[in-house]
Amino acid sequence: MSLLPELRYPTVPELVSAARALAAQRPGLCSLEQVGLSRAGRPLHMLSVGHARRSVLVVAGAHANEPTGGSTLLALAHRVLDEWPLRADTSWHFLLCADPDGASLHVTPAPRSLLDYHLGFFRPAGPEQPEWSPSVLPPDRLPPETRALTGVIDTLRPYLQVTLHGTDLGGSWVQLTRDVPGLAEPFAKSAAELRIPVETGASDAAGWPASGPGVRVMPEPGSDPAYPSLPDDARHSTWYHVHRYGGLTAVVEVPMWASDLVDDPAPHPAPAVAIRRLAHRLLRDAREVELVLADALPRLDGADGPLLRAATWVLSLMPGLASDWVRTPPADTTRAYVGSVDAFGRRLPLRTAAMLRRVLRETGDPGAPRMERLVASWSEEFAERFRARWVPLEHQVEHQCRTVLATARHARDRTA
Repeated sequence: MSLLPELRYPTVPELVSAARALAAQRPGLCSLEQVGLSRAGRPLHMLSVGHARRSVLVVAGAHANEPTGGSTLLALAHRVLDEWPLRADTSWHFLLCADPDGASLHVTPAPRSLLDYHLGFFRPAGPEQPEWSPSVLPPDRLPPETRALTGVIDTLRPYLQVTLHGTDLGGSWVQLTRDVPGLAEPFAKSAAELRIPVETGASDAAGWPASGPGVRVMPEPGSDPAYPSLPDDARHSTWYHVHRYGGLTAVVEVPMWASDLVDDPAPHPAPAVAIRRLAHRLLRDAREVELVLADALPRLDGADGPLLRAATWVLSLMPGLASDWVRTPPADTTRAYVGSVDAFGRRLPLRTAAMLRRVLRETGDPGAPRMERLVASWSEEFAERFRARWVPLEHQVEHQCRTVLATARHARDRTA
């Protein structure tokens, strides 16, 4: 019997079961340990391969709505055992899920469409996200998942941390806290072979230096962010915690649905005008959700669950972001960047509506049908506008695996 589950998005218990079976099969090389507890008391597990002090740390599940990382992590553990030259100076460590509480609330094991994906959508508010919380909370208020992750980094002192992320619709890109020369070529080759577009103008990396197409290097702490209103600055995240030990972090993004509109490096004929139009649409869509929420709040009788907190958090960010888009010159003037901003501007109100829909349905609130219609229509419009095509899960996993291994090789050469 295969120790890998079928190629679908596994639950956290399935990840733990598969990792436990692998550790039992290869006890001389593999071990599984608990490295912390979540806020709700769920265990955080780490699978280790090898015993050397020089190490690579791979993190999955930092964002509950990005499920590909769990499948990739298991496939990568097998590949490391079967193919990676286990040198005496390198060990691999896999944090199975950085946010098991969030994973329990995002319910899309096998989505058939963007609507399916959003019907079970959950992504915590920024202060409750393990990697992002240090950018919005003081050190004494960090959640236990964050403390567990930084504790693992303090123990392992990895030369490379890779965190497996994903996007609902778009392309693939890599974010680095320090440059890894030579990575762009194997990354682009893998994406081309698997028909995954490279997101050359990712709005998440707006204004960051490019090491190659789709490979961006985060600016040094202290430089001005492209979107000043957003509180969750990547340079204050756990991604930089590894720097105190001379290491670096790579964030590997892969899409569930692909769109070639984010892979067009041609100049946009009027980027500032286009982005102003997108800002106005963002405000309009946010207002639609806000009106339903304002009407429902008195009936929710002080409810404060994670879905409502997350919806309220995202809703609070949209006016400032729209203002950033209007007031500042475009960080990039390509069609790819404008396409990425377009996707971002659709994604935020859709996610907010999706989470609010779940809250209102669970309470039987009369505002639920309105949210049902918004989620359905916005999901359809998103898919149609970007000509979304499903990326087979095998391809999502293969591309992330290849990119992680290439990053490990090139980063090891850099730090040797």
